[in-house]
Amino acid sequence: MSAITSKLTNRIVEEDLSFRSKMLAIAADMNNVIAMGRGDPDFHTPVHIAAAAKEAIDANQHHYTPPTGIPALRAAIAADLQKEYGLEYTADEVIVTAGVQESITLIMLALIRAGDEVLITSPRFMTYDTAVNFAGGLPVPVPTFQIDDFALDIAEIEKRITPRTRMFVLVSPNNPTGAVTPPDVIRKIAELAVKHDLVVVSDEIYAKIIYEGHEHLSIGSLPGMKERTITLNGFSKTYAMTGWRVGYLAAPADFVSKVTEMRHTLSINTCTVSQYAALAALTGPHEPIKAMIDEYATRRAFLLPALDDMGLTYGNPGGAFYVYINVSSTGMSTPDFCERLLRETGVMLFPGTMFGDHDPSYIRLSFLQPLPVLKEAVKRMKAFMDRCGKAAA
Repeated sequence: MSAITSKLTNRIVEEDLSFRSKMLAIAADMNNVIAMGRGDPDFHTPVHIAAAAKEAIDANQHHYTPPTGIPALRAAIAADLQKEYGLEYTADEVIVTAGVQESITLIMLALIRAGDEVLITSPRFMTYDTAVNFAGGLPVPVPTFQIDDFALDIAEIEKRITPRTRMFVLVSPNNPTGAVTPPDVIRKIAELAVKHDLVVVSDEIYAKIIYEGHEHLSIGSLPGMKERTITLNGFSKTYAMTGWRVGYLAAPADFVSKVTEMRHTLSINTCTVSQYAALAALTGPHEPIKAMIDEYATRRAFLLPALDDMGLTYGNPGGAFYVYINVSSTGMSTPDFCERLLRETGVMLFPGTMFGDHDPSYIRLSFLQPLPVLKEAVKRMKAFMDRCGKAAA
């Protein structure tokens, strides 16, 4: 161990990346791998958004911006939040960040004290754990279950609240399950937050990718909740802008004012050119966005019956572009299942254990491949499942 590593603080909590690295190494030596584990849309950023970035470069818009973001983008974000979700934020209640990941880190550093507990929808995007640990807090997973389509259960939240609970992180639609927590449960979560004086961080990065029969409710739009809610959203998923790194938080103006200097310290400002691209995303034509979301719906409509055909069960995904699949019927652990599937078929998925799930029954499948490629992946998976069934017999 180096002299530097020996001095690491307890903010650094080791994450076992060995399995992910192993899978990538296996895939690197194979041909015709179908990757279905990623969360990066397979679509290109719409042309008008990329054009706005080029125009910004040509106009020499490449210098520092205010740390909270360019005023026009903050205003457009506030207008979009009001139009889409009934959230009453003004431009001075928005901070544009380098992706939602930076927003998460900023919030935890600003609000979490040593020993504070943070309840987090689980299985989950593990960045939350890392950011809470940075701040000296304790992540407390709130489990969700297949029987509920992985939507939150109010009883599971309430029984984990202690005198040290400071915050609840609500992620709906959720990654990795695609679960949309119903409006009636969102209202009960709001009541709990008021009762126990909790801050709610509402991660709504997938809120525009909602499927028929499901409804998204922004908790910050409910009476009495704006003052205790921080709403997170961004451009990566809906607009196929993952590499542009533009996210944002919306919160009461006094909080925004208090954390502006901290945000400046983290990265000064979000990439200037990317901010102009994000402005075009909000103010430009939405037909390309609708086309992407419609295509996700088509893929989902193909996949769910195909999984039924294989005898696999799952939580019905109300949003996002993931299916969380139960493979316990194979008798294999999910890491073994994923490794064998990759080696034998070239289809790469990742186990739910990578998302903090202590139940080793699940894998995440992301339908971020064109439909013909998805059909080929399903064909390979079905042949694999048939072989597994014959071997078990």
